[in-house]
Amino acid sequence: MLLYTQSRKKELSIRWRKIQEKMKEENIEVSLISTNTNLLYTLGCIISGYVYLPQEGDPLVFVKRPVDLEGENVFYIRKVEQIAEVLVEKNISSPRVLLLEGDEISYSEWMRYEKVFFPRQIVNGTNLLRKVRSVKTDYEVAELTESAKLQSYAYKEIPLLYRPGMSDHEFTIEIERLFRLRGNLGIFRIFGSSMEAFMGTVLVGENASEPSPYDFALGGKGMHHSLPIGHSGALLEQGKSVMVDINGNFTGYIADQSRTFSVGELTEEACYAHQVSLEIQQTLAEMGKPGVPCQDLYQKSLQIAERHNLQDCFMGTKQKAKFVGHGVGLVINELPVICDKNTELLAENMTIALEPKFIIPGVGAVGTENTFVVRENRMEQITFAPEEIIEL
Repeated sequence: MLLYTQSRKKELSIRWRKIQEKMKEENIEVSLISTNTNLLYTLGCIISGYVYLPQEGDPLVFVKRPVDLEGENVFYIRKVEQIAEVLVEKNISSPRVLLLEGDEISYSEWMRYEKVFFPRQIVNGTNLLRKVRSVKTDYEVAELTESAKLQSYAYKEIPLLYRPGMSDHEFTIEIERLFRLRGNLGIFRIFGSSMEAFMGTVLVGENASEPSPYDFALGGKGMHHSLPIGHSGALLEQGKSVMVDINGNFTGYIADQSRTFSVGELTEEACYAHQVSLEIQQTLAEMGKPGVPCQDLYQKSLQIAERHNLQDCFMGTKQKAKFVGHGVGLVINELPVICDKNTELLAENMTIALEPKFIIPGVGAVGTENTFVVRENRMEQITFAPEEIIEL
């Protein structure tokens, strides 16, 4: 298999240059990339191996598996120590300042790479690479938009899956099956060593308020203590809300979208809170221009919730999420985070999920979540399933 087609290399070259610009700012000579998400970003595919990206020029690709890759600057190795041998053969000096993905590789890997390259300085480049990934190329926006489209179509079919007497477990299985049949890749990439889930969550009634160890907007008890998040086996009962948050990974780029369903009618308070959620989303989307600090969006969401006297149930009750949005892309929780005291400025072509949600006692979760692209004058919404509360 040819590693670089002409069109792929053109796109990847843009990404390499973005990383290299940051490397120059930080005086980093070489980035050694070995984790799946960053390999996918820099190669357009996943390998067992390494991308050796110098400050100037194209990268060297060192491959353990698969064995069928061909292309310029592709070298097959059995172990990382052989990279040093190739550098000597190519008359390339070892880097004095080396970037490693310090937050994502093990301590033993870090020490092994230090012995191989023996640099004067090693830089933890995880945050640098995440910041580069946070601003998408036009190609990446198109891939995410395709995921958002397919996810939105699948969401429209969810009401057809409901049968009276179902448990949240049964409903979740049917939703996951629907999404896989519509092309969802299944995998749900999440940044963070202790972050995990399957394809998303379906939260019925009071389970939406159950605390979880995972840093998602809402938790849920889960079906087992080994995965304490999401559906819990509860029945879909009259007067309860059903918050569906299933990932939109159809292209490798993950769109994020939540919708509120109900069994029968919900209370007036729940319906009112849902409308406030839509108001918050619209306001933040209109504010979300390049140059606006992330903290301004978060603080505005709090102000709107307080104005409607809903601050006590905004983003949770027992355990509140401390953000109202986050970047999306190759992982579901890309930078930036829309939270308090985050002074990072929005930039054009950032892709962000806004998810203002409320927990109403006796009812469950209401609210919405959509994926947006930061444009010149506002955020453009690219997920489009109906946003009203849909009765099952």
